[in-house]
Amino acid sequence: MADEIYRDIVAFITVARARSFTRAAAELGVSQSALSHTIRNLEERLGLRLLIRTTRSVSPTEAGERLLERVSPRFAAIADELASLRELGSKIAGSVRITASDFAFNTFIWPRLSDALLKYPEVKLEVVNDPALTDIVTERFDAGVRPGDRIGKNMASVPISPDLQTVIVASPSYLQDRGIPQTPDDLTRHACINTRFSLREGINAWELKRGDVALQCRVDGPLIFNSVYATMNAALAGYGLAYVPEILARPWLESGRLQAVLQDWCLVQQGYHIFYSSERQLLPALALIIDTLRYEPQE
Repeated sequence: MADEIYRDIVAFITVARARSFTRAAAELGVSQSALSHTIRNLEERLGLRLLIRTTRSVSPTEAGERLLERVSPRFAAIADELASLRELGSKIAGSVRITASDFAFNTFIWPRLSDALLKYPEVKLEVVNDPALTDIVTERFDAGVRPGDRIGKNMASVPISPDLQTVIVASPSYLQDRGIPQTPDDLTRHACINTRFSLREGINAWELKRGDVALQCRVDGPLIFNSVYATMNAALAGYGLAYVPEILARPWLESGRLQAVLQDWCLVQQGYHIFYSSERQLLPALALIIDTLRYEPQE
């Protein structure tokens, strides 16, 4: 009976996370009909409806959400502990799933991991490029990468980059046509290229500071992206002003294809950290990646 309950709850968690019987069946290696039968048996045993099924989607009921929220972390902890026991005394191996923005991945993650992972062929790394503030526990990531001031509670973190200078840039042709802004108030008269990193969140404000004056500027313009690379490309093409990390704009500033403005207002933001749940076992493969990415300031 215990084995059956365990199997049924694993099946429910997989369907509820995937929001699809088709994807969940593929992940579990069973047929859709067998999976549907398993979920019905669990619902009958509990006397509760756990999933709402339509022709296009599957979503948890209130009871299903409660079961997913309370039981899923315990099952994940069990899986972690079993994986850790399997890896005791063995060489570094296993799968690691990380979420990070494309900028963080290309600038701070891959340049360090690309060579290091060649030495550990049994480490399997999956990286999902997503700039949103993903809940790594709910979405089943082993770790995430984001600025140090945007890490939630119950998370351990390790810095992987220095703090980052921001910069507002535009192409010389744009500034010749529209003029150079002299104060933050002037931004309201310019085409500003915005970023929104999640559909659940608003457009990102431009954080400016000079002396004791700190501003959260809400600017407007014709373009909104969820990638700083797209923002940079639009600025290079003359669409307007872009607010980006200076390290990204540096080659174009040095070549003269971009020009910085309001430099005395651009602040330094916290650097990127890799973070993971402090309540879960730190497996060897993830520990290897964290140690490889760890940023050590030069004295």
